[in-house]
Amino acid sequence: MLRPKIPTMPTPTGLITPPAVVEPTTVLQHHPAPAPAPAASPRPTIQLTPGAALALIGGGTAVVLVVGAVLVSMLLAVAITGVSVAICALVIRSLITAETKRR
Repeated sequence: MLRPKIPTMPTPTGLITPPAVVEPTTVLQHHPAPAPAPAASPRPTIQLTPGAALALIGGGTAVVLVVGAVLVSMLLAVAITGVSVAICALVIRSLITAETKRR
């Protein structure tokens, strides 16, 4: 009848290199020279003015407030949806039980 076809392992194509052999080397111990004085950083230093600091704080506060408002509104939407589904379930259940009592 039906027999599953077992895939064969494909043979590699192209040039195959043998694995590299790593040989251990000897470690020479020497006394390190004293470290030179640190050189000046190639990146410029950022200095914030009071106005820029207030702008950053205001922007961060605005972002936090907007994200918080979005999350709270999503939570309220889920809660209102859950309450409305529960009320619909109660109404349907009462209609079904009233229908069975009338018969």
